[in-house]
Amino acid sequence: MDYETILYETDAGKARVTLNRPEKLNAISWQMQQELRDALQAADRDPAVHVAIIRGAGRAFSSGYDITPPPGELTHAASGHSMERDIWFLEQAQQMRMVIWDMHKPVIGQVHGYCLAGGTDLVFLCDIVIAAEDAVIGFPPVRSMGSPVGHMWTYLAGPQWAKRLLLTGDSVSGKEAERIGLVLKAVPAEQLEAEVETLADRMAMIDVDLLAANKRIVNMAMELMGARTMQRMAVERDAIARQSPVVHDFYRMAKEQGLKAALEWRDTKFGDGRAQPARSEGERVREG
Repeated sequence: MDYETILYETDAGKARVTLNRPEKLNAISWQMQQELRDALQAADRDPAVHVAIIRGAGRAFSSGYDITPPPGELTHAASGHSMERDIWFLEQAQQMRMVIWDMHKPVIGQVHGYCLAGGTDLVFLCDIVIAAEDAVIGFPPVRSMGSPVGHMWTYLAGPQWAKRLLLTGDSVSGKEAERIGLVLKAVPAEQLEAEVETLADRMAMIDVDLLAANKRIVNMAMELMGARTMQRMAVERDAIARQSPVVHDFYRMAKEQGLKAALEWRDTKFGDGRAQPARSEGERVREG
């Protein structure tokens, strides 16, 4: 199958799916979500594939969702749709992302550069995430655009760090993300690909039936802790959050003054926008 927004290749038991809109920092469009779903389903059907890798081309894993999509694609709360219609759109996108969770074969997320907003919705569904130490991971849109439409934050980082990041929109580095549990491991950027490939090669030596059995039992344990239901609830909570006046203010500014101006209005007052586990909040404020 030919894809326009991703690259798909298989080799030595591995399927590599590369988000391929580098000129837009791999902003996730509706088409990209469809193609990602189709590629992962193809990998799941292919008996030669044991493990899939999701990564990004260019300077980033993904800067988030493409919030200026062409007509006919996913729209936002400022579109004039009812909240119920908004939920419907969000659920359609969520069903495409959940292929990562539901497929029988393990999926490794390979994170470099920016992994923001929708990028986290995507990669946190992976079975294992390995990041570059200097990656930037966070959800800045909570400042003016809603809440994560997928929620694995609490399961990965625990409730306090989930709140610390989602109540401010601050980000962490890949190295800091390892410390708080958002990713399994962080390595120097130049070692990232080799680290992921080595792990994938080890998985590729395991029979696909055993990989499926052990992936799915862990996921079932998480589902007993509410992980699947939480994704559905996250959609509805985001749709509610997107009714806030500040969300409409953001999109009105983006329409009238441009997206760059709206993002500056949203983020400038937060300075570098970083949450740093090893430093006090006061220390950062004094330096800023």
